[in-house]
Amino acid sequence: MSQIDHVLQEAVAAGSVPGVVAVVADRDGVRYRGAYGLQRTDRPDPMTQDTIFRISSWTKSVTTTAIMQLVERGLVRLDQPVVEVAPEFGKIQLLAGIDGDRPILRPPSSPVTIAHLATHTSGLAYDIWSDVVLRYQELTGTPSVLSGLRESLFSPLIFEPGTGWAYGPGIDWLGQVVEAVTGERIDRYLSANIFRRLGMTSTGFRVADGDRARLAAIHARAEDGSLTPLDFDWTTDPGHILCGHGLYSTVDDYVRFLQIFLHDGRGNGEQIIRPQTVRQMTENRIGDVVPGVMRSTMPHLSNDAEFFPGLRKGHSVGFQTILEQPPGMRSAGSLSWAGLFNVFYWWDPTRQLVAAIASQLLPFQDPRAMALYGEFERAVYRSF
Repeated sequence: MSQIDHVLQEAVAAGSVPGVVAVVADRDGVRYRGAYGLQRTDRPDPMTQDTIFRISSWTKSVTTTAIMQLVERGLVRLDQPVVEVAPEFGKIQLLAGIDGDRPILRPPSSPVTIAHLATHTSGLAYDIWSDVVLRYQELTGTPSVLSGLRESLFSPLIFEPGTGWAYGPGIDWLGQVVEAVTGERIDRYLSANIFRRLGMTSTGFRVADGDRARLAAIHARAEDGSLTPLDFDWTTDPGHILCGHGLYSTVDDYVRFLQIFLHDGRGNGEQIIRPQTVRQMTENRIGDVVPGVMRSTMPHLSNDAEFFPGLRKGHSVGFQTILEQPPGMRSAGSLSWAGLFNVFYWWDPTRQLVAAIASQLLPFQDPRAMALYGEFERAVYRSF
């Protein structure tokens, strides 16, 4: 048994996660695959390489890759105001304060650009990690992004564009940009321009009826540490695709996508993005702005969240980047992100390695799931 297998098996045996799938690849191909535990703890169905996950915010880097394809074609610019290509974005104003029960709104001093959306510096924020947005929604009846309703995209900015970092639905607006520029629905665009070209046959915004037996269940962590399966799935407005968190995929499929960043934008014999675009997507684009702690307003969905506290971080187009090296782990300059149900990946350009590990449980950054993530990463670097 490899070091990685031992880490995963021990975590499942200890009840840290209901089940887990992990894949590691380098420029020469996949170096490790492993699957342990159950898709649902009240049934005997095992986790396998074919298990489908709600990959939640892993969706974001796929959508930003689509935007970079449009940048390459000269159809949009990163410094372009969003309202020029998606005029409805002009409805969004800055929340200057709340007077009693009355939100005070005004236009922002400068326009939100496509780059702001891609780096979470637009001022848009999720209610899960913003008490200000949550209060605004309560006062105005604006739905949460978790509702799947298109109206959820119109919550206000909470700071001037480019002056801060807040995790939010900016990538959903990038999906709106793709649709406006190409005239295609975002699910069809991604399928034609990324998924089919890379052979990602288990990835999409819907799970076919015949594949639902492969779909892992979400589990909730009880106070005694036990895990209970939930009957949960995304709800979606038929007129709105969840471009920031709505994809389903297998870990194998997603690593096919990540591997393009090790091969100058190429995968499965297809040039998905240009080599210079890959380099551009490694660059920290937020200057002195700091990605800070995501303070939870909904503890059943997320703990307070931050990766590598105390180390300097930035954000590129599509990825959070770490600017100094954690001991025994990824290189400085590595890029990564995660998803609500405790799915994690990273891409290490220096070591030319990508890795992904997925389970399905709440809340986000569950301490035992985070401990597994760290042990997995350290085992990867000891092994390779």
